[in-house]
Amino acid sequence: MKIIIFPFLATLISCFLSSGVYGYTKSEISSWCSQTPHPESCEYFLVAGNQNSGPVTQKPDFIKALLKITLDRAKHAESNTKGLGTKCRNKLEKAAWEDCIELYDNTVERLNMTVDPRKKCSQYEMQTWLSTALTNLETCRAGFEELGVGGYLLPLMKNNVSALISNTLAMNKGGSPPETYPNGFPSWVKPGDRKLLQSSSPGSQANVVVAQDGSGNYKTVGEAVAAAGKRSGSGRYVIYVKAGSYNENIEIGTKLKNIMLVGDGIGKTIITGSKSVGGAVVGDGFIGRGITFRNTAGPQNHQAVALRSGSDLSVFYQCSFEGYQDTLYVHSDRQFYRECDIYGTVDFIFGNAAVVLQNCNIYARKPPNRTNTVTAQGRTDPNQNTGISIHNCRVTAASDLKGVGGVKTYLGRPWKQYSRTVFMKSNLDSIIDPAGWMPWSGNFALDTLYYGEYLNTGPGSSTANRVKWKGYRVITSSTEAARFTVGNFIAGGSWLPSTNVPFTSGL
Repeated sequence: MKIIIFPFLATLISCFLSSGVYGYTKSEISSWCSQTPHPESCEYFLVAGNQNSGPVTQKPDFIKALLKITLDRAKHAESNTKGLGTKCRNKLEKAAWEDCIELYDNTVERLNMTVDPRKKCSQYEMQTWLSTALTNLETCRAGFEELGVGGYLLPLMKNNVSALISNTLAMNKGGSPPETYPNGFPSWVKPGDRKLLQSSSPGSQANVVVAQDGSGNYKTVGEAVAAAGKRSGSGRYVIYVKAGSYNENIEIGTKLKNIMLVGDGIGKTIITGSKSVGGAVVGDGFIGRGITFRNTAGPQNHQAVALRSGSDLSVFYQCSFEGYQDTLYVHSDRQFYRECDIYGTVDFIFGNAAVVLQNCNIYARKPPNRTNTVTAQGRTDPNQNTGISIHNCRVTAASDLKGVGGVKTYLGRPWKQYSRTVFMKSNLDSIIDPAGWMPWSGNFALDTLYYGEYLNTGPGSSTANRVKWKGYRVITSSTEAARFTVGNFIAGGSWLPSTNVPFTSGL
């Protein structure tokens, strides 16, 4: 059956699209959308989905309209993805699909945070949460591809949300981090929390105690975390984990905010597992102190994450992360690591957070294939405000690598197109190969990455024979280096003082 549109109806539809009944004219849309990386998606969805967002006369109006339609499409994609569960054919596909559900849920939450009328969202924070939203969708897609499963599911999940987020990132870029919050610390921090990180007796200030011998409130960390989900209010909740080895896969989900996990120190309180991901922290405002996170899968078992973190404004202080390949997954959002130990072989600090590691010890272990890469940063969009900044750290050999010949150790390799990593004022041991950095595959990302070194010391710090890639640079300007400090890169001056963790804001 043919569908006939009468001439007067066609004229009416044309008037609707051009007269501003949707809040702005089609010519306005075309003009603004032409400035984005994906103008076709921009025009299509703004015309089809706008519901009187108001006239677009200024750039903020356009960003507001983009955010509205992006959130709408993300909710639609989340609903569609949830409906695909019955199509999973095996456990691997089911696991990848479940990860996607969690990632879409977090994406919608992050996008909601950019439009919440009850909270003022700065340009800088908007860029952070948009960066996380895009990382989530990339992680969902990659989960199926890297597992080699569910190829038939990916076309069913295909949507334009990533393109819409990328458009918004491009239009919103340029915001500066806030210097301080209005009252000196974020709303989720209580003044009484200030001394928790420095306390010599964390048990006395804890909400609950975990002890294997039964002397606490719970015998497992998982039980204590589950109880935290039932607490009233959203203030800081402190779980003190007494010395012992806890063989658990801990999950601190997105709804569990402001959790603090305190142990008796590195090598004393140990949370260990042998799955591909030993533990995951997603709830915002997480603080970890004095705990070893260990994955015991071993060097031959490929990916063996000791901890995955996607917690915004999170702190890890005097913790240890022990694994081989992919030890520490700094997945997304703003993270800070101070006086921590990280052990691994291949890509053992990886992900797409905006993260600073400061005063940490980074230990390369003996690899099965004679090659180590310290970092693999995963920025997929040039406007994401993400990257790995390693400041005033020490990169050296773990005990099993000392004296072993024939092993090459590199500072990093580009996992994604716009990979961004800097080493600043760090001590690089002789294990670092003179080339410094290693390709991922052929010429992939060598022109678009950003790899920098600034005033490093030690026998492995010479830049005389470093790679000649377009994206690599020896940073000589303190102004350029300052972009990657705690104060500028993760806005640390606005939230770290409240935790009382020691940090250096500048260079």
